[in-house]
Amino acid sequence: MEIILTKDVSNLGLSGQVLKVAAGYARNFLLPTGKALLATDGNLRALAKQRSEYESRAKEAKDQAIDLRNRLAPLVLAMNRKSGDKGKLYGAVTPNDIVAAALAEGFELDRKRLRLAEPIKTLGDFEISIRLHPEVTGTFKVKVLPDAPPAPEAKPAEAEEAQK
Repeated sequence: MEIILTKDVSNLGLSGQVLKVAAGYARNFLLPTGKALLATDGNLRALAKQRSEYESRAKEAKDQAIDLRNRLAPLVLAMNRKSGDKGKLYGAVTPNDIVAAALAEGFELDRKRLRLAEPIKTLGDFEISIRLHPEVTGTFKVKVLPDAPPAPEAKPAEAEEAQK
């Protein structure tokens, strides 16, 4: 079945593309969710008129993704976590934690686009990959540091007695 994508669909194509897909996939997923239209003569003519708009939107989205990738490249997020003696964390650093730390640095990221090779469960430096656009992938670093124990506070009276 031939369709016209109205939205980008991961592992399938970009908006404005005319593709052949399985009839069930089109009927049960793409058409009801509004991600595609049937490739009829009328829709193909409308697509030809809107092609320049689709292309300009796609180019703008890609340019924004490339700009964000370039701004993310030097980013190093430092996170303090409680850990055991051998550097193993009491828990894990989740994509939500990474997104919150990036937001504090002024970057608004989508946690679903983060690509972690494996869960972060130890102290150290990690390279995080993020898919910003179907054609653009960026990376940045996360540094997981041990949580510093609270320093004991000396009371002023005890400090004066200790000096005498």
